[in-house]
Amino acid sequence: MKSIWNGAIAFGLVNIPVKLYAATESSSLDLDMLDKRDLSNIRFKRVNDKTGKEVGWDDIVKGYKLEDRYIVLSDEDFEAASPEKSKIFSIQQFVQEEEIESIYFETPYFLEPQKHGENAYALLREALNKTNKVGVGTFVLRNKENLGIVKPYRDLLIINKIRFPEELREYDELKVPSIKIKPGELKLAISLIEQTSEPFDSEKFTDTYTADLLKIIEQKAKGKKLKVTMPQEATEKTFDLMEKLKASLAKNRKNVS
Repeated sequence: MKSIWNGAIAFGLVNIPVKLYAATESSSLDLDMLDKRDLSNIRFKRVNDKTGKEVGWDDIVKGYKLEDRYIVLSDEDFEAASPEKSKIFSIQQFVQEEEIESIYFETPYFLEPQKHGENAYALLREALNKTNKVGVGTFVLRNKENLGIVKPYRDLLIINKIRFPEELREYDELKVPSIKIKPGELKLAISLIEQTSEPFDSEKFTDTYTADLLKIIEQKAKGKKLKVTMPQEATEKTFDLMEKLKASLAKNRKNVS
């Protein structure tokens, strides 16, 4: 596993040297784009807009358009913007994780202590476990400032990126119902929720779509014909909520028994 960031967690006046690693990977199949006429790979080229010629990576720079001209930025410029944030995740406050709404959560990363940081790493992990708190702070990754939390996960610490408030879109344009719910329907809905409630177990959930798609690929490779049963589209424009809820409860009871 290759680290993607080397830096430190600032815990008060204590700096904990750490390495950052990607904690997730895609479970989807790696599908290539092909020309359907001869199944040749489709390549994407970096082309100069004026000359139409391909541009090598060594000749590509990043720039910001200011008024009518581009200002080219170097790696040194990015580091100079906020040098301390490029190498340090500074914990600014501690909060209960439940205080942060789920819509803010983004990407998790594993943290590994570097040499001489093991004791402080273990101390922060244990202190967070005992207080049931997470540390909130910012750090720079890939030339972008990120907001994140430091929290224990099993026997290690992780950083979970969370979104800045300005990254959340407004939803004023959406048509959200304002309807008075019937007490009987609400009671049945609550019963259905309680009937199917249990402690969360991530092992019960798997990416079945990718597995099914791989089976189709294997069948096609063997020249087998596919038998596809498409689900019927819902044709009901209106339905009786009470009847649907009662039927759902009855079905769940039957599955449990």
